[in-house]
Amino acid sequence: MTVIELIEQMSARLEQAGVSFGHGTTNAFDEAAWLVLWAVGHPLDGLDLVAEQPVGDAQVAKAAALIERRIDTRRPAAYLTGEAWLQGVPFSVDERVIVPRSLIAECIADATIDPWLGADTRRVLDLCTGNGSLAVLAAMAWPDVDVTASDLSADALAVARVNVRRHELQERIQLMQGDGLAALAGQPPFDLILCNPPYVNAQSMAELPPEFRAEPEMALAGGRDGMDFIRSLLRDAPAHMTPAAVLVLEIGHEREHFEAAFPTLDVVWLPTSAGDDQVLLVTRDALVAG
Repeated sequence: MTVIELIEQMSARLEQAGVSFGHGTTNAFDEAAWLVLWAVGHPLDGLDLVAEQPVGDAQVAKAAALIERRIDTRRPAAYLTGEAWLQGVPFSVDERVIVPRSLIAECIADATIDPWLGADTRRVLDLCTGNGSLAVLAAMAWPDVDVTASDLSADALAVARVNVRRHELQERIQLMQGDGLAALAGQPPFDLILCNPPYVNAQSMAELPPEFRAEPEMALAGGRDGMDFIRSLLRDAPAHMTPAAVLVLEIGHEREHFEAAFPTLDVVWLPTSAGDDQVLLVTRDALVAG
């Protein structure tokens, strides 16, 4: 049996079992490729190079066992491997954090945010940092900035600390614990705030498949309409922003609820692979006016 044949076999098994995707993959084949390549020790981005290589019985058994564990537990693949990739960058993950998948990462990598930054942009805040992935990507994308990464969860910050060290960014990323912007009391204002907050509305939370329920609920649940955290964020953010600062906010599929909650707020919707209505940018001036 070759690597590609094993992946195809495991893909069919995932399809048959009816598992849900969305934690780095969107389909059974990609999920099977991830788990099989990890199990047999091949680079996750090197399928084309190893597709026709043979796999031994022990490797087949190891991959099959991992796939069955994925099916039986309904845990995201990243929790089984301890690693996830975002914009080609590896991050350590476990059940203390949601699996990194923020669309804001695309906006950083594609330089979509850059036109809104200035020559004096030096301080960036990653609010609700989780495992620290956006903070790390921001530090990589903008070498002249210092990043503060904040989260309510001490457990999440412990994972973020692992990733900051993994990418040797301890000198440029500061980790802080606290509830939203309250964690930043006494800090100088920021030129850019990135935030992927809990925004899933109550009905959607009740309908989530087991893979998403395996993640920390506090990182997902945003109240009845998904806007609980966002209301306080938009109210308090101007006090933590420099005059020309902008806030980049992910709201997922909650645009209808967002616009109902903030009907007069002037925002810019940023393009992503999931559409043009899931990540928005708002200036400090707009927040004050709105």
